[in-house]
Amino acid sequence: MKIKQILSVMGISAATAVASVFLYHQIFPVKKDIILQTTSDGKAPVNYAGFFDSGSDYPGPVDLTKAANAAVPAVVHIKTKIPARRISSPNRFQQFDDLFERFFGEDFFNFRIQPEQRASGSGVIISEDGYIITNNHVISDGGEGVADEITVTLHNKKTYKAKVIGRDPSTDLAVLKIDASNLPFLVYGNSDNLKLGQWVLAIGYPLTLETTVTAGIVSAKGRSLGINTRQSRTPIESFIQTDAAVNQGNSGGPLVNTEGELVGINTAIYAPTGTYAGYSFAIPVNIVKKIVNDLIQYGDVKRGFIGISYSSNENENEQLVKQAGVTDGLGVYVLAVPSGGAAAQAGIKKGDVITKVNGNPVSSGLEMSAQIASLKPGDKVNVTYIRNKKEYTTTVTLKESAGKTYALAINTINEILGAELETLDKKKAQQYGIEGGVLVKKIKSGGAFSKTRMQEGFVITGVNDNEISSVEELTEAIRKARPSSVYFEGIYPEAPGAIYRYPLILEDDEP
Repeated sequence: MKIKQILSVMGISAATAVASVFLYHQIFPVKKDIILQTTSDGKAPVNYAGFFDSGSDYPGPVDLTKAANAAVPAVVHIKTKIPARRISSPNRFQQFDDLFERFFGEDFFNFRIQPEQRASGSGVIISEDGYIITNNHVISDGGEGVADEITVTLHNKKTYKAKVIGRDPSTDLAVLKIDASNLPFLVYGNSDNLKLGQWVLAIGYPLTLETTVTAGIVSAKGRSLGINTRQSRTPIESFIQTDAAVNQGNSGGPLVNTEGELVGINTAIYAPTGTYAGYSFAIPVNIVKKIVNDLIQYGDVKRGFIGISYSSNENENEQLVKQAGVTDGLGVYVLAVPSGGAAAQAGIKKGDVITKVNGNPVSSGLEMSAQIASLKPGDKVNVTYIRNKKEYTTTVTLKESAGKTYALAINTINEILGAELETLDKKKAQQYGIEGGVLVKKIKSGGAFSKTRMQEGFVITGVNDNEISSVEELTEAIRKARPSSVYFEGIYPEAPGAIYRYPLILEDDEP
């Protein structure tokens, strides 16, 4: 009896529920095809519909295995060796010079021993006959030269001695060559086609590991970090930022897209702890191609110059831009326009603010330089600038040099240092094994240099750890250093392998 009562109650409850639902739909009919996110006209947003509709490029599963397998054989391990050597250091015992020189010789306290150094990085083969791209800092000796011994190990464990074909500190690129044939190599892609969120692979020899492949996405494009200022007075940066894991040893290795094409050269990481912390940076292949081709063909980079002077300090540049009336502070303030340069001939003047190059916005000198890094002398670029709060656009034909405004500055620096200075000839620089420098032809009696131990014939290659290769760069380095303690670093051609340093205090009241 109880069972029949329970079943009866359940039947009545079910019937009541069905009837309630039926009556609700009769009174409040439900609309079909409701779209939760709509525009004012009731339609789905174009980007929403375009992403999910069956005819769109819906991002299906990404297969990275083919790209990895194609790229790995073309990635090499680069090892460098710098033998122990004598380097000079400032004499801290000048008050005892006569005493020490009498017993120990003139240079007793002017040298110290730098122990043997070894380092390693990565590289990528770009031709079957053995041309290899890597970073300049991978093969550097820590200064302006290159390591004495560079060894390349292929993926198949074969080892070769490498020759340096050319290098460009401004972009941190270098080209090596090994004597081999029928090598696997990567083909160039197009870094301009990279999109945010696109998958990429970083391949190299990080830390103490063998060939390692990591994956990530393109996080940003056109990044400038200022790191190339450590090795160049004319840095060029427009990095691809990714979240592919990159560590020490990955430098010089390839960034590869899902098609197995080379789209960048891994160069740097953001590493507050010294190891990978989520961000890595690569040189775009469209810049790489131009630099590499020039280095292989000419041994140097044929760089096109707009021909302006600007502040390398981004905060200072922003302040100058705002003072010129550009309220958002974006653009490059023109500090000077060398006569005879490309910008001067195109009508650009001191005080103008360059806002675009070939239609691409620029907010710093590094960004502007990156826009023309892949161009050569003779190429034309459209430059947009603001003058007296009005916008203008002009066509600038790039030149091989920035122009000539340094005659007065050169005369002044000769007076300041009490010497006759001359930019070292490129052929002699190659003969001495350096990138360039400033030759001290004559030292004037009573001048600043005469108060040091520097001798005529000395070649200045650096000022306060900043490399210099011309009188113009030396002038700029001195301008920034005064008044201050300065040291000049360089070589004597007759004493190869030895690096000399001469400290000097420059006062504001000097000529």
